[in-house]
Amino acid sequence: MPIDILMPALSPTMTEGNLAKWVKKEGDAVKAGDVLCEIETDKATMEVEAVEEGTLGKIIVAEGTQGVKVNAVIALLLEEGESADALGKATAPKPAPAPENPKTEPAKAEAPKEAVPAPKAAAVEHGERLFATPLARRMAEQAGVDLAGVTGSGPNGRIVKADIEAAAGKTKQAAAPATAAASSEAPKTAPTAAAPAAAALTKDRVVALAGNIPYTEIPNTSMRKVIAKRLTEAKQTVPHFYLTVDCEIDQLLKVRAELNGRGDGHKISVNDFVIRASALALKKVPAANASWSDDVILQWNQVDIAVAVAIEGGLITPIIKQAEGKGLGTISSEMRDLGARAKAGKLKLEEFQGGTFSISNLGMFGIKEFSAVINPPHGAILAVGAGEQRPVVKNGALAIATVMSCTLSVDHRVVDGAVGAAFLKAFKGLIEDPLSMLL
Repeated sequence: MPIDILMPALSPTMTEGNLAKWVKKEGDAVKAGDVLCEIETDKATMEVEAVEEGTLGKIIVAEGTQGVKVNAVIALLLEEGESADALGKATAPKPAPAPENPKTEPAKAEAPKEAVPAPKAAAVEHGERLFATPLARRMAEQAGVDLAGVTGSGPNGRIVKADIEAAAGKTKQAAAPATAAASSEAPKTAPTAAAPAAAALTKDRVVALAGNIPYTEIPNTSMRKVIAKRLTEAKQTVPHFYLTVDCEIDQLLKVRAELNGRGDGHKISVNDFVIRASALALKKVPAANASWSDDVILQWNQVDIAVAVAIEGGLITPIIKQAEGKGLGTISSEMRDLGARAKAGKLKLEEFQGGTFSISNLGMFGIKEFSAVINPPHGAILAVGAGEQRPVVKNGALAIATVMSCTLSVDHRVVDGAVGAAFLKAFKGLIEDPLSMLL
């Protein structure tokens, strides 16, 4: 029987996606791990890998199709030894089951589940071979999970990401209190004259408000819609406050020049120093490496720093994981690789989803100082401005120094002013004493 290839959920907020390109064609042989197609999600254009072996028998959704629902059948795969005649006997595609509600609070958002049917089956049903997706194998290796002891919930007993998370004890689902459920279902009061409902910003209304000025329409991509939604929610639901510190970076620039002059291929950027200093400062002030939930404050045991990278049509935040244990050279290499693949739309989901802290650097554009919007569930984001020569007072005399202004946006529910100030003090100390970051 041909195997259904389904439209996967590739991000927590994805309910549909655009099938940008088929890499495999009808009749092509397919091995597990081969790239089947490219899908434009709400975050980026991502490659979808095959989880089964066989022959691509029929493409149901043509490339270029937009708005394909998650879990919809997009193609049929013939198993080994199966003829094309079986395609005519395949069951007609059923309507895609509704994905999980994406309107979960950002702090409670969970990783997407594998977009395939989930009958429980032993992973070793097919002889001695273990059937698992490439991502599941990588996760199992990193978590030290023995695949032989995992029951697969994917098609034909395939082990998928959710199975590894469950086996590793990473999936922790707390039942919401009944009181919270009751309050969430409380009837909404109708808008009153004192608080009228905001009018929807339809295209016609915006044109009218602007005075009917001639315009060019630029369609909102899935990424742009999600950016708009998440930033609106962040500003409406997260109580931001801001702390700014000026850091003198002349010594940092000197050390950077010396390191880059060694000709060993590593070109350290100022942003690499910022990432390293942030990671070490969060290690010194762990209360700043935290996230809010209604039940508890989650203080993270490792520092995963998400770095904003501008890409066509929006931005994405690739993550330097466990940054507190990585030197400048490693951070520099990883950041160059992640940045290049982010702009090419080649990041894997786990490389840009998650993190515990964010950095946004606009210094390369000449921006002196700015305040960034927090990216939930992170408790803070550091906005980095340009290093520029400014007059400073040293020992009672006027002098010139290269100064970089950094502003910390903080979620006041989880990080208080004193904690934010302690983080910036530690950060400033590291930036102004760069040799301490080389130890």
